[in-house]
Amino acid sequence: MNFLSHYYFDRDTSNCHFILGTVLPDLLKNADKSIILHPEKLIHPDPKVNAMIEGWNKHLLVDKYFHSSEFFLTHSHHLKKELTGAIIGSPVKPFFLGHIAIELILDNLLITSHQVRVDDFYDHLDKCEEATIREFLVFAGMQNPDVFFKFYEEFKRSRYLNTYVNIDQITYALKRICMRVWRNPFTPQQEQDMTGILLNYRLGLLETYPVIYQEITDKLT
Repeated sequence: MNFLSHYYFDRDTSNCHFILGTVLPDLLKNADKSIILHPEKLIHPDPKVNAMIEGWNKHLLVDKYFHSSEFFLTHSHHLKKELTGAIIGSPVKPFFLGHIAIELILDNLLITSHQVRVDDFYDHLDKCEEATIREFLVFAGMQNPDVFFKFYEEFKRSRYLNTYVNIDQITYALKRICMRVWRNPFTPQQEQDMTGILLNYRLGLLETYPVIYQEITDKLT
């Protein structure tokens, strides 16, 4: 699941460090895909650092439930099939595109259905103490936390998750993700065709998408 979908399950939580922990695995992946940390079983004397560890573990659990769900398996497969025809000649693997696309569409639906407020999410991140975040990263074994903070400050400043309200920005986000692996993933025409496919698919999910959040909530409780 993407950032806002992870936030959904703890949107009523007041502990900002826990909230950060629930999205930190993906933030680190965005900052530098070579960063690999495993703080899952660590215990720290600072409760704020421990809250981040607990949030991290919540992230892993939610992703486990989501990626093994019939919802994810079905819709990532259908999107893969629909997008395949739009990206003929692209180096991007259709199964990769289907996987990421369903996660981004879900974030869009949470925003447009008013299930989460993007500004509330960012407000949580703004309240987190840099010293606590740095301590977590060092404690988890990261050699150079500044690599993360360079990305993280821009992530907070840009507030780009607000753009997910627009489907064409979902296509742009897909393109940016793919550019980490493939230099020129799509032509302008392919992007336009993808946007049309994503828009139609989103409309088809509008009434039924909440079932995956309920399913995961039930498993978490």
